[in-house]
Amino acid sequence: MPQLVKFLPLIILVIVLLVILVRSIYVVQQSRAFVIERLGAFSAVWEVGLHVKIPFIERVAKRVSLKEQVVDFAPQPVITKDNVTMQIDTVIYFQITDPKLYTYGVEHPMSAIENLTATTLRNIIGDLELDQSLTSRDHINTKMRAILDEATDPWGIKVNRVELKNIIPPREIQDAMEKQMKAERERRESILQAEGTKQSQILVAEGEKQSVILKADAAKQAKIMAAEAEKAARIMAAEAEAEAITKVQQATADALKLLNEAAPNDQVVKLKALEAFQAAADGKATKIIIPSEIQGLAGLAAGVKEAFVDGDGK
Repeated sequence: MPQLVKFLPLIILVIVLLVILVRSIYVVQQSRAFVIERLGAFSAVWEVGLHVKIPFIERVAKRVSLKEQVVDFAPQPVITKDNVTMQIDTVIYFQITDPKLYTYGVEHPMSAIENLTATTLRNIIGDLELDQSLTSRDHINTKMRAILDEATDPWGIKVNRVELKNIIPPREIQDAMEKQMKAERERRESILQAEGTKQSQILVAEGEKQSVILKADAAKQAKIMAAEAEKAARIMAAEAEAEAITKVQQATADALKLLNEAAPNDQVVKLKALEAFQAAADGKATKIIIPSEIQGLAGLAAGVKEAFVDGDGK
């Protein structure tokens, strides 16, 4: 026990040294950086890895995140070129690129960025009228980002993007805008209804047109078919008449052939001519020319008739 008391100060000293040593060991994580001061002056920037700090001489002045950060600022009152006051709140996306400048460049970086954003926004909106302010968000965002990025560069900060989160005009202007939007919606609805009615009328007219065309085509086809039928009937009648004439001529030819084969005498031929003349006389002809041969044959026929009459009288 006395020996333990004797070594107690040494043990305490060793424990204190171990505690100091452990507390002097740092592990810097990914996307982070430590700013180190030695005797109150900037010494180094620790990046990712294991680091040991000199006790009582060095200290970690600031722990810095290198990730992209987002800051949403409260709405700021701004006045447009046409003297309309409205509220605009902005969102800033930034990233610390130089931990040393970020630590020593400005006292309160976030407050400085907020004030710079409000000032820049007022300057830009002051050159625009209300309508331009409401419709030129991309232009305002781009211009603000360029100005803020240049202004924060000495602070080790890079502004990646600036967004106008919300633009709130005065209440009376909001009411007027709502009425204008309502009127615009009603106008578009009227246009759509008119277009629908027009399309309906066009479809009806097209249907009627097609109906008239179909009826005309049907009538045309009916006339064509009737003409074709009449033409076919006439052709058939002509063919029948031609066939009848051909048959009559064939019969006459056959009769003449038989007559020639029978070797008729002159008296038979004259009788045949008389029969043909009689058939011609039965027609509708108003004037008949009698050949001399037939006249003689007529006399012969009269003589034969008288001979038959005399015979009967006896």
